[in-house]
Amino acid sequence: MYKFPESVKARHYAGHSIQNHSNTHKHYPKLSRDEIIKDLNACNDKIEKVTGVRPTLARPPYGDYDNAVIEAVNAAKMTSVQWDVASLDWKDLTASEMYHKVVPKVRHGSIILFHNASKHTPEALPALIDSLHMYGYHPATFDV
Repeated sequence: MYKFPESVKARHYAGHSIQNHSNTHKHYPKLSRDEIIKDLNACNDKIEKVTGVRPTLARPPYGDYDNAVIEAVNAAKMTSVQWDVASLDWKDLTASEMYHKVVPKVRHGSIILFHNASKHTPEALPALIDSLHMYGYHPATFDV
C-alpha cells in the first residue's frame, strides 16, 4: 500500500472503499490477539494517512480466520468480512474461465474475490459485470 500511495489515493477519490487486508499478510490464526490488532492498526494508519479515512472493514489474509481472529478484529473496532465467490484469478485463468467460475455462484450480497495483479482480471470484468447486471446485481461499495 505504501509503495503506491498515489494509486490508493486515486482509487479513493474515484469512490472506491479502501479497506484493510492486513499490514504483513500473515496467517492471523497463528498470531496473538495483540499481534493481530497491532497489524490491523498499522495498516489502518497507512490507509488513513493517504485517504483521510480510517478503514472499518478487515479481510484476513488467505481467508484464514477463526473465532479468535474475529474477536481480535472486533476488538480493533472493525468488522471482519469474507468473500463467498472466488474468481481463482490467481491461478492465471482465462477471462472466460473466470466468468464461468463466478457468474453461476453469485447470490444477493455476494462478495467476489479478485486480486489486483492477476493477468486476465481486467479482461474478465466487463463481461462479468454486464452479465451480473442482467441478473439484477450491481457492484456496490459499503462501509460499516
